[in-house]
Amino acid sequence: MSDDAPQRRLAGLEAVFRRIATTRMRGVPVLNPALSVQAIGFGPDPLRTAPDAAPTMLGVLVTPWFMNLLRLPLRPVDGRDAAALQAAGLAPLGRTVVRRYGEHALDFTGAHEAGEASGRSEAPGFMLGAWEQASLFSPMFAFADQPAAVATAREVMRLLRQSWRETAPPPAPPRHPREGEDPREPAAAAVVGARLRGHDGVGGPAGVGGPGRERMR
Repeated sequence: MSDDAPQRRLAGLEAVFRRIATTRMRGVPVLNPALSVQAIGFGPDPLRTAPDAAPTMLGVLVTPWFMNLLRLPLRPVDGRDAAALQAAGLAPLGRTVVRRYGEHALDFTGAHEAGEASGRSEAPGFMLGAWEQASLFSPMFAFADQPAAVATAREVMRLLRQSWRETAPPPAPPRHPREGEDPREPAAAAVVGARLRGHDGVGGPAGVGGPGRERMR
């Protein structure tokens, strides 16, 4: 995946919801005209909900009618394909699951948008696909302007990531070589243990991306 993939995904996300704001949501009284669509604070999602799931981004989407916390896959996942959703570790469309970020247990609901409107895509080859969302605010009349909404979204992300860091297991202490052991070479036991765990020698997992840390309720 190219280095600009996250930026392209977020640009597409914003484009889809700007189009929704001017089509499906046009004239709906819950719209706050002082606000606009903006993706805030998206970065790597520390939560892994399936052993082989592709990486997801965690961030806040601000719109004139809601502010939601999103788990957005870096690669599009077809929300109409149950097997694809299961492999990606995403909740089915309309299904609510609890995801825990540190001390915060949040209700996430499966969602899907094809990323197409009026017979054409938002960007060439773009499909938004499936994601999970947790509602933070709706409607949005408590926010006087866009900077106020953005500041709140950034604070949400700061608190979530801080909570995750504070509850993550501490790193293992450094191991000092025993007397007579060459510190440049791994201990034999470590090499054997790595192979038994499915690692190829001492270079890392034999496959691409080992199982990630999974948080349980």
